[in-house]
Amino acid sequence: MPNNKAPAHDFLYLASQSPRRRQLLEQLGVRYELLLPDADEDAEALEAERAGEAPAAYVERVTLAKLGAARQRLKRRGLPAAPILCSDTTVALGRRILGKPRDADDATEMLRSLSGREHRAITAVALGTARRTECEVNVSRVRFAPLGEAELAAYVASGVPMGKAGAYAIQSQAAAWIERITGSYSGIMGLPLYETARLLQRFGVRY
Repeated sequence: MPNNKAPAHDFLYLASQSPRRRQLLEQLGVRYELLLPDADEDAEALEAERAGEAPAAYVERVTLAKLGAARQRLKRRGLPAAPILCSDTTVALGRRILGKPRDADDATEMLRSLSGREHRAITAVALGTARRTECEVNVSRVRFAPLGEAELAAYVASGVPMGKAGAYAIQSQAAAWIERITGSYSGIMGLPLYETARLLQRFGVRY
């Protein structure tokens, strides 16, 4: 661990169903336990947009709402205390939020809107205990090359866009469309490792 303080926590709870976030935490060497929603929790409702909300504010609010729900989950299950990590990612064109597509047509429309343009991939990451919360937001810029209808159709048909903000995953074949990135590759994937490591250090989580 890159500081001289003894770690206060040997593990954390990851309140995310994303396999990419698990992979990125493992890349840092973080020991974690999953803290996933119960069957009766409406996790998708936490991601509902509010009229006029700026994309960065939206992502931070959703991430903190996820953390609040995870805290209640931890208490309800009577699990041992440890920091909880939550994260959320969205794609933004100006003030327009491109979340997870509703269906194949919505995914196609999103990708058409990104074709030949630069967009922002915004990821918030929050770490919290019962009495402390800290959140950081990473903003990266991604420019897509112009996309043809055939390659759009093939990508949507693959099913990859579903469940992904902006209808794409940077670690998929969509990487071939990216002309330029300014920012954090891991942030675009869903968990900015620089910001995450800063939070881990401040909370004394071993990695």
